[in-house]
Parts: sequence; C-alpha cells; structure tokens
Amino acid sequence: MSNIKIHSQEEIELARAAGHAAARVLEMIKPHVQAGITTAELDDLCHDFIRNELKVIPANIGYHGYTRTTCTSVNHVVCHGIPSDKRLKNGDIVNIDVAIIKDGWYGDTSRMYFVGEPSVRAKRLVDVTYASMVAGIKVVRPGATLGDIGAAIQQVAESAGFSVVREYCGHGVGQEYHAEPQILHYGTPGTGLKLKEGMIFTIEPMINAGKAGTSVLSDGWTVVTKDRSLSAQWEHMVAVTRTGYDLLTPWPDGVAEYPAV
Repeated sequence: MSNIKIHSQEEIELARAAGHAAARVLEMIKPHVQAGITTAELDDLCHDFIRNELKVIPANIGYHGYTRTTCTSVNHVVCHGIPSDKRLKNGDIVNIDVAIIKDGWYGDTSRMYFVGEPSVRAKRLVDVTYASMVAGIKVVRPGATLGDIGAAIQQVAESAGFSVVREYCGHGVGQEYHAEPQILHYGTPGTGLKLKEGMIFTIEPMINAGKAGTSVLSDGWTVVTKDRSLSAQWEHMVAVTRTGYDLLTPWPDGVAEYPAV
C-alpha cells in the first residue's frame, strides 16, 4: 500500500477537473467521426481543441516517444493505434483514447464510436464492453478488492461469448499518468488488494469478439487481436469514496443510449 497514493478531497477535485477536460475532448470529436475522415485528421482536431479551447497539455505527446495526441484504435486494433492517413469507412468501430494534463493533474478516458451503421456483432461487442466496464465500476467501494473488479468485468464479457484482453489493464492516475495499482479486467472475487477511500484509478476493459490473444505491430505501439477479430474498449477514471465511487470523467453530452454509470 505504501506506493499507492491516497488522495484528499481537494486533490480529487483537481483530478476531477482534469477528467472533465479529457471528457470534453471526446464529446467534441463525436460529430467528426464520419466515413472518409482520417484518424490523423481526428487527432489534429483533438490536439487543437486541447491546446486552443481547453488550454491544457496533451499528455501523450512525447510519452515514451509517442508523437500523437490520441490513440485511435479501429476494428481489430485493441489499443494504442497511432493516428494515420487511414480513412474511416462505413461500419468501422473506433476507440479514441485521450489524456490531458491540467494544473499538474492527469485526465484519462476513452470512448467507442460507430462510423455509420455497425454490424450487429460489432454493436453487440461495443455494448457488452460498455456493460462490462460499468459492472467493474459499480463494485468499487472501500473494502472491495481488485479481484472483485476484474471478476465483474470478466463475467459480463465472457457470458456474452467474448474474451478479455490480459496484457493491458487500468492503472492508478493523478499527478502521475500511470501509477499503482494495476487494475486487471479479469480476476477472482475477494482476492487482491483491498480498495481504500482516496484511491484514483482507471477502469478500461479491452474486450475481443474472438480470442483474447494480442500482438504488437512493428511500429512498437499498435496492439491488434491475433485472430483479427474486432476489439472494443471504454475507459473511465474513478475515485474511491467513503461509500462507493465517484466518476471523474462523465460525458458532458450524456450517455445517449447507454445506461448511466
């Protein structure tokens, strides 16, 4: 526990301000996710909004040598997709993952988008992935364990016939981008670290339509499903409160057809 930061209410408010700023980026970009646009163009729009409108810092630029503002992961890309000249087409599903720094605090969140009309299977995967994230969030409270979070996510995903990516996980966040604890998206109830009031972390399950296996492309960043099946991801930041959890990255435009967290 010694290396896990316990935050005061004042610090949680600073993290919340950063989380709200990151969520505004994902709201802004939504109408631009259309067939024909490139993921690099989407990234440029996010960068300009972060710098010129929000007047905060894009956290990903320069992080371990990464050169773009967002990660844009399309179809079978699990995470860390690098924005490029690839044009989106009707039926694509895309995750946009953004992180910003506001007053020294990180906001980190991601969201799925449909390009035009998705296939029935693609929409079901995205919906189930969202439901798995919500299930993980809803068990957060003091005394719950990391295994409780992972088990809740795993149960929703696997009962729908999908698989949970093992190699990538949620993480502590605050004045550090990636900190302890690691939040696995699978697990056994009652096992692992017990949560304490004041912890802040992300829950960001990556769920595959096919098998769980992944591989990294030669660019050293882009993670894809080994079987080239579709993958989906959602991400929220949460703080552990005295009685449960506090969502730090709510969507400014509401949850649309998705149930509220």
